[in-house]
Amino acid sequence: MQRVSQTLTSCPRVTVLVPAYLGWGRSIIKGISAFSNRHGPWHLHIEPEGERRPVPHGWEGDGIIARLSTPTVARTILGVGVPVVNVSGIVLDGPAAKVPRVANDRGASGNMAARYLIERGFRNFAYVGPPKLAYVREHQDAFTAALDREGHACHLHALGQAAERAGRPSRLIEWLRSLPKPVAILTWSNVQGRAIIDACRQEGLLVPEDVAVLSGDDDPVLCESCFPQLSAIGVACEQIGEKAAELMQLLIERRPLPPTPILLPPLGIITRQSTDTLAVDNPDLVQAIGYIREHATQAIHVDDVLRAVPVSRRSLERMFHDSLGRSPAQEIRRVRIERAKQLLATTDLPIPKVAAACGFGTGEYLATIFRQATGMTPLKYRTIVRNQ
Repeated sequence: MQRVSQTLTSCPRVTVLVPAYLGWGRSIIKGISAFSNRHGPWHLHIEPEGERRPVPHGWEGDGIIARLSTPTVARTILGVGVPVVNVSGIVLDGPAAKVPRVANDRGASGNMAARYLIERGFRNFAYVGPPKLAYVREHQDAFTAALDREGHACHLHALGQAAERAGRPSRLIEWLRSLPKPVAILTWSNVQGRAIIDACRQEGLLVPEDVAVLSGDDDPVLCESCFPQLSAIGVACEQIGEKAAELMQLLIERRPLPPTPILLPPLGIITRQSTDTLAVDNPDLVQAIGYIREHATQAIHVDDVLRAVPVSRRSLERMFHDSLGRSPAQEIRRVRIERAKQLLATTDLPIPKVAAACGFGTGEYLATIFRQATGMTPLKYRTIVRNQ
């Protein structure tokens, strides 16, 4: 009993001030806990309501991992006088600017969303979010800039969480009605994504056939509880928590810190019903792309696609190039690479098993194709995505 008591009193005491009622907050806490279990133990005090609640009265700890969301919150937390790591995407001035920070790379998120929606054949795009927030504008600007590089414009609509709670559907419905169809919409969060799906239902617009909706963050509970289910960008929240805990360990041990802020790219896109469509008019092309999407992780070739779609090889090649800018073989490879990225980022499967699960056959073949597509080996990609 004495040995256990000594361990409990000597382990680092860290308070986590991240809202546990939000999906991203729970994932960050999960990442912190995972680091603690591997390298600790730590004694974690977790405040479910997040940074707006003070540390417990009389708390004497070694550090705080928190979402520094406002100057007032930052002053209060920094005033405790212990090391602090910030997991907020919000950039603050003053002393808070010097606090080590780990956050989502919003630029990479906007670029990923644009590429994903363009690859699905869309030519009309829109963004919905509260633009008065600087970090939302950064996300929006990355998305619109990526579209602009490909020759596409983007319609914008300002909609924050207060607008949904206040109940103002008419302005959103009127805007949705005015958009060219089919249109693909990226939202700042699942709050706006759910609001768009509700507004489309009221207006009689089909999701995803008329309006495809992609949320800028994923909360499985919220995204899977609406109809149709909401597609989302998988933010690396657990990795943010783990990296924040790693920085806290360095601070507690008074060791040098890496350059900050540390911005982690998203893990990928979770496709659900709200974007599970292709904005193309040719039914043969739709059938071909659907076949590839369903069977690409098997050992298929273009000849297999031709057996499933009643067109000539020349017609198939022309349809793909005219609508998507790539060949059927390139589409098969693209789908396989995206699946490999997802498995590398979210599982510990050995490379040969990742290759088999993605239709590449061998680890050596996956490594060759993956390097051609990304400029790095699968192992390096896994290391960068999971350990940044």
